[in-house]
Amino acid sequence: MSVISFTAHAQQGVEQVVREWKDSVRMAMEQEMVHQRFVAQKSDTMWLWWNVYGEEPADGRSLWISLHGGGGCPPEINNQQWSNQTKLYRPKEGVYVAPRAPWDLWNMWCKEEIDGLYEQLIRGMVAYYNVNPDKVYLMGYSAGGDGVWRMAPRMADHWAAASMMAGHPGGVSLLNLRNLPFMIWMGAEDAAYDRNLLAVQRGKELDELQQNDPEGYIHETHIVEGAGHWMNRKDTAAVAWMSAYKRNPFPKRIVWRQEERVRENFYWLEAPSSEMKPGMTVEARVEDNLIDISRCDYSRLTLYLSDALIDLQKPVVVRIAGRKVFSGKVKPSVEKARYALHRRQDPRYATPVILHVKKR
Repeated sequence: MSVISFTAHAQQGVEQVVREWKDSVRMAMEQEMVHQRFVAQKSDTMWLWWNVYGEEPADGRSLWISLHGGGGCPPEINNQQWSNQTKLYRPKEGVYVAPRAPWDLWNMWCKEEIDGLYEQLIRGMVAYYNVNPDKVYLMGYSAGGDGVWRMAPRMADHWAAASMMAGHPGGVSLLNLRNLPFMIWMGAEDAAYDRNLLAVQRGKELDELQQNDPEGYIHETHIVEGAGHWMNRKDTAAVAWMSAYKRNPFPKRIVWRQEERVRENFYWLEAPSSEMKPGMTVEARVEDNLIDISRCDYSRLTLYLSDALIDLQKPVVVRIAGRKVFSGKVKPSVEKARYALHRRQDPRYATPVILHVKKR
């Protein structure tokens, strides 16, 4: 896996770091991924069903995470919905995973504790099935769609594309979808909790966001006429649509707004944990070797930089709110890449440069 190219020797060093990381993940997760098919953190366990379809491409397999319906109902109903989800979609290629929600709650796919379980699932699939971390797709039906509404923006930097089927958006902001292709599927007659009306409204919000930022907010809204909560499998078209996209780990423009569950990292940015709270926002743009952070609600940021984003051989300038906070050459190193990988747990973020900048 070629991660960086600041020198041939250093690139080999980073590739070795990634291989060692994969080996450590395989050792740590053998019980989960080989023998029992689950991921767990603390007291929370998410059981997994998966199947592998198609031949492995040269750039690695894709991963499809498909969230079942049900929610706040008896466990046997959620179990039945889980079983149904195993058959609901089928990609031409990839590891198709239907997890069983760890809780029998309406918000079972977006509780604060779920983020780490998704991340652990992705790590295990990258290590065991050679999944390309830039080809991880999220979809969900009904309560699973509720989860997609919330987890697609919250973890937008983890997904290549996402599709919401028959879910309720609640009060989630869509700003973080700037670099994540997103689909809305809803039956026109699916009137419970105003799901159909809200799907149309949120589609229009994405239309407006894209009009104001034509290079971002790729999306499609499908309101299926004559359909209620069940769309007669019209929504299966989402699989082919999503498969055309890959994640860009280093987008040249980022809009990052903290959701109800705050997160330290988003793409190549990191915020101080002591300052995070819902609504905190960063807007950043990169042009050549200028990193222009036009809005920053934090006192400082950490930037994970690679030559996928800037030219590491040339001086870098960082501005926050119009004020220059860094100017000069950066010093790539394999040790920084090792630290970044073990902090981020994503091989694409084994970055040879970690730059700390202060707002004032």
